[in-house]
Amino acid sequence: MKKHQILVWVSIFAVTMGIFEGSVVVYLRALYYPSGFNFPLVPFDNFIGITELLREFASLFMLLSVGVIAGKNFSQRFAWFIYSFAVWDIIYYVFLYLILGWPESLLTWDILFLLPVTWTGPVITPILISFLMIILALVIYHFNIKTQNNVEISRKEWIILISGSVIVFVSFIWDYCRFLINHISFQEFQNRKISDKLFDLSVQYIPESFNWIIFSCGFLVIVSGILILYKRLLNLSIN
Repeated sequence: MKKHQILVWVSIFAVTMGIFEGSVVVYLRALYYPSGFNFPLVPFDNFIGITELLREFASLFMLLSVGVIAGKNFSQRFAWFIYSFAVWDIIYYVFLYLILGWPESLLTWDILFLLPVTWTGPVITPILISFLMIILALVIYHFNIKTQNNVEISRKEWIILISGSVIVFVSFIWDYCRFLINHISFQEFQNRKISDKLFDLSVQYIPESFNWIIFSCGFLVIVSGILILYKRLLNLSIN
C-alpha cells in the first residue's frame, strides 16, 4: 500500500471510530441524562462504571493497534497512533454537536478521561491538544517520506514533548484533585474503604475553574518541542 493510501485509511478509521464512540455516548446520555448532560454526574451502577473503564482501555488499544499496523518503525507507529487519536477526538465532538447540539460552546466543561483519576476541562482544550498531535504526526510522516523512514525523535525532543504533556495532564486533573483534597482528610486517604468515599464524591463534583496558566505552559512546551523537531529534521533533509 502506498504511503498516502495509509494516511487516507488511517484517517477513515479514526473518523469512523469517532462516530462509533460518539454513538455510545448518545445512548448513555439518553439513558442517564435525558434532559442534557451536566454536572454533577448521575449515580450509576458499578458494572456500568467498570464497563466504561474497559471501553476506554479498549479504545486506546484499538488506536495503538492501528499505529503498530500502519507504521514501519517506532516513530511512524507513534505518529499514526497520535494522529488517529487526535482525529478520533475531534470527530467525536463534531458528531455529538451534530446529533445532540452539545457542546453548547467550546468552553463547555466535559469529562475527558477517567484514568487514573477523572480528567475535566473545557471542550476546546482537548481539541487544541488534538491539533498539536496532528501537526506532530504530520511532521514525522512528512520527513519519514523524505528521509526514507529514518526519522527518529531525539532524547531532548522526547523530554520536551513528554514534559509538556505531563503539564497539560496536571491542568486536566487540577480542579478535580483540588475538590478531592477539600473533601477528604488525610486519615480518610489511609482508610481501606476510601473507594466508597471517592465514588460518593464523584457524583457531587461540579467543576469550578480550569487552570489556564498550567495548560498554556504545557501547550507552549509541546509547541516548542514540535518546532525543535521540525527544525532538526528540516536541516537533516537538506543535508
